[in-house]
Amino acid sequence: MARYTGPVCRLCRRDGMKLFLKGTRCDSSKCGIERRESPPGQQQNRRGKLTDYGVHLREKQKVKHYYGVLERQFRRYFHKAEATRGNTGDVLMSLLERRLDNVVHRMGFGQSRSASRQLVNHGHVTVNGRRCDVASYQVQVGDIIRVKNRAKSLDRVRASLAESGRDVPDFLSVTESDIPEGIVSRLPQAEDISIPIQAQLIIELCSR
Repeated sequence: MARYTGPVCRLCRRDGMKLFLKGTRCDSSKCGIERRESPPGQQQNRRGKLTDYGVHLREKQKVKHYYGVLERQFRRYFHKAEATRGNTGDVLMSLLERRLDNVVHRMGFGQSRSASRQLVNHGHVTVNGRRCDVASYQVQVGDIIRVKNRAKSLDRVRASLAESGRDVPDFLSVTESDIPEGIVSRLPQAEDISIPIQAQLIIELCSR
């Protein structure tokens, strides 16, 4: 089946909320959520009420699409969160927020998480002065994420910063100097999550 390439992803329209999977388009009046509230397809064929399992599954799928992780990756994050002291849901979301591609996006270096993942995979950013092309790298407190000092890398990030109008979360600080860089000032917490999510539903589903 061909992948949907319209102005808004099907997951956004189905759930009636923005997941910001289309970059800056989600912030503009061109966003499909703003222009049309109904889901794609024939309206008379709407699905019925979701079951309890469907509600739980939808929350998990929403998070997976938002952060761009596959099922096996997500399960690894869940098992790690489960083995860590503290609230499992908060730890799980913190682990996802600490992904390097997500941090690059939250800093404004990439217009979307997919674009930020490409920046990382192609070696356009460094962590603590070293090249890091692993999108799932878990950032630590004090890590310095800097754009590589070459014209191609700088041009891409500067263009994204110029178009990005989103606020940088409190656990990050960004300096837009000659070479844009950001610092992880603390680990992300529940209030830093930019997507409305019920993490407890995900934990209940994965614990079955």
